[in-house]
Amino acid sequence: MSKLGNLGARLHHGEVGYDFVKNRKIWYGISILITITAIVGLAVRGLHMGIEFQGGAVFTTPKNMSASVSQTETWAEEASGHDAIVQKLGDGSLRIQIAGTDTQQSDRIKEELSKDLDVPAEKINADLVGPSWGDQIANKAWQGLGIFMVLVVIYLAIAFEWRMALAAFVALIHDITITVGIYALVGFEVTPGTVIGLLTILGYSLYDTVVVFDSLKEQTRDITRQTRWTYAEVANRSINSTLVRSINTTVVALLPVGGLLFIGGGVLGAGMLNDISLSLFVGLAAGAYSSIFIATPLVADLKEAEPQMKALRKRILAKRAQATAKGEPAESAVGEQRYADDGADESGDAAPAVVGPRNQPASRGRGRGRPSGKRR
Repeated sequence: MSKLGNLGARLHHGEVGYDFVKNRKIWYGISILITITAIVGLAVRGLHMGIEFQGGAVFTTPKNMSASVSQTETWAEEASGHDAIVQKLGDGSLRIQIAGTDTQQSDRIKEELSKDLDVPAEKINADLVGPSWGDQIANKAWQGLGIFMVLVVIYLAIAFEWRMALAAFVALIHDITITVGIYALVGFEVTPGTVIGLLTILGYSLYDTVVVFDSLKEQTRDITRQTRWTYAEVANRSINSTLVRSINTTVVALLPVGGLLFIGGGVLGAGMLNDISLSLFVGLAAGAYSSIFIATPLVADLKEAEPQMKALRKRILAKRAQATAKGEPAESAVGEQRYADDGADESGDAAPAVVGPRNQPASRGRGRGRPSGKRR
């Protein structure tokens, strides 16, 4: 078995683990700092909306143009009096976008560009985009986002519980804010492709969160019937048991998206790939982070505020303090764990049927706890 596979198995069985929930204040602080930075960037720099949202003209030149992108941008800005975006396409043609122009201005700009580029005006294709179309696209995007959020909250509240629905909602807002803030800071153009990428990463982020929540729901069934682990400790175990899966899924998803962003958009100069690839890349990374460091620790905080969980935690801490006073090892959900095969713990409480791996005999407790009485 590979080292990563062996680590995944040990994490799943609770032999090793990192206490994500215990250090949740650190993760909350990091997320708050990143979110504030994103909001400040959005407020100061704003989003660079594409021509589809602002309206304007798009000029496409013939193939194999010798003019550089920077020089063409200068000519286009001088001709129009507005900022221009110039992209060199794969066939050598130039795509010139100028926002805020109408039909009359478009004809004049086309004539001046033909002189500067030394190309006949009839060979330059001009397309006009009205601002009303962009408003419709933006409204539809907001409507789609709102409907998606409502359906997500309703589904999670039914399938799991309202606390998990709330935590997932917070994680999604977290991912959206960071992605939009990065767009503002980097200055990439926001196009319909950006909106598509944003909606795509929300689904991915939700999937990653639900995987952890499903494990948590299974392992906390009848948790109040035992006195070994608090809800926060079991939540931490759920994160660790799905950690390698989350990492593998995220890395596999980021590799092709990173290829689009850094190789396609950066090296090959296919700038039109940047709008969707940046939203996917940032969103995938933020979604994996939020499912591990935000959503599940937040659920643990909400659940531990319940009277039942407070009473359970009090009983567990009292039992551990008593065991420590007697010189006995205290049990914990972090690190090595043991499970009795007779369905009861030392205090006589019925052990939960689902907390921890199913049907794991106590003789596999790696030397800790009372023997099962069975011979090997």
